[in-house]
Amino acid sequence: MFSKLWVILAFCIFNLMTKRLFAILVFFNFSFAYAQTIKTDVLVIGGSSSGVAAAVQCARSKVKTILVEQSSLLWPDMKDADIVTINADRNLPSGIWGEFRKQIKQHYNKTPGYDTAYNAPLKFDEQTGRAIITNMPDSVKKLEIKLNTYFISIKKDDDRWDVSVMENGSTEMIKARVVIDATADGNVIAKAGASPVSLDSLENKAGSKLYHTSIAMGDVWPGKASFKPDYPPVPFYYIPVMAMIAKGAENLLVTEKLMPVNSSAKYLPAQLILGQGAGVIAAYCAFFKTTTNNLNIRAIQTELLDFKGYLLPFEDIGSDPQWRSIQQVCATGMLKGVQKTINGKTEFIFDPDTTVTTAEVKPVILEIYTRAFLWFNKEKPGKDFTIGNLLSLISEITLNDPDILQKNIARNWKTLYKFTDDFDMDRPITRREFAILANKYLNPFARTVDLDGKVVN
Repeated sequence: MFSKLWVILAFCIFNLMTKRLFAILVFFNFSFAYAQTIKTDVLVIGGSSSGVAAAVQCARSKVKTILVEQSSLLWPDMKDADIVTINADRNLPSGIWGEFRKQIKQHYNKTPGYDTAYNAPLKFDEQTGRAIITNMPDSVKKLEIKLNTYFISIKKDDDRWDVSVMENGSTEMIKARVVIDATADGNVIAKAGASPVSLDSLENKAGSKLYHTSIAMGDVWPGKASFKPDYPPVPFYYIPVMAMIAKGAENLLVTEKLMPVNSSAKYLPAQLILGQGAGVIAAYCAFFKTTTNNLNIRAIQTELLDFKGYLLPFEDIGSDPQWRSIQQVCATGMLKGVQKTINGKTEFIFDPDTTVTTAEVKPVILEIYTRAFLWFNKEKPGKDFTIGNLLSLISEITLNDPDILQKNIARNWKTLYKFTDDFDMDRPITRREFAILANKYLNPFARTVDLDGKVVN
């Protein structure tokens, strides 16, 4: 009797222990799986210079960002060199590239024989350049850097990308709303079944409208002199938003693979500028929980401008306190830059002190403002567009009282707007005066444009 009871009791104890052990194993397995899954807003794959710039910009735009790099340091493609010399974009202090440029000049400011003046080539040693790039992520929150982390695979799962990576021998799953491929070989977009956009295919797309969507620019596109967008004139260039969106997939962006040459330190400006542009696009999609099929171009460009990024490569407005007004008006096409040779160097400039003609501003004004047709028929402005013409147009479009408008602008002419020439209603207006006043009162940059740069009515 007792032996039978003992057998039954032993069986019950064993059964209970087995269930508990199974429960414990399930718990630990679940916990282990959960610990290996990470959620983020943006995942940047590749610690190239463009990848660092993209990640830094995303984090600055207040979205959670992870950057993974398979080597043990950022900017691994930077080759050891005694001195790196950068000629391209040296007069374009745009965004993150402008920050790098400033730190280099400060570092070498007291170095004998080092020229930090305007228009001088930017020179730096590999150690100093790498230190600046590597330290950039340290100054921002919401950014995690994972070195020695290998990309394995990528697939779409509902509204996120599931990306498998290996860190320290362990596989992790990173779920991200947006992924930026900052690898030189474009391996990420290839595994996602997508492909990069060919810049050649965009050269004649939508006529001259694509520059309205510019998100990166420069004075020399590296390694490919034949790149010929219709505006700005070669060798100056812009990169439209659509160029950074991988073909065949949503919320998948590309940087390094767009470059026609492998990452070289002398093309650092283009890489940093390109990366920052991709970062702004990614941050927009993540912040608003939307996709690359539903982009607000002007909102994205506005974010870039907020971080002192340029839309067009004007070399003569870097020190102008109204540079942003100029960039915004010119991004609408209302005014365009010109190419000139100055002191033996060809530059693309805004040329702020030259005067505005009616012929150059009329087409875009008519495109953006429906009431402008009536104004042109009534006022019939002459060849030169005058200050009086602009104030009259502003009054017509905004329905402001013309006398009050004139008095306000005349009173603030040299105090608020810092214009140097006298206020004279009959005088031809300069390009700088036009840009500042048009931006403030007409705000053409607020008009929605699509990915082709066309105004959406």
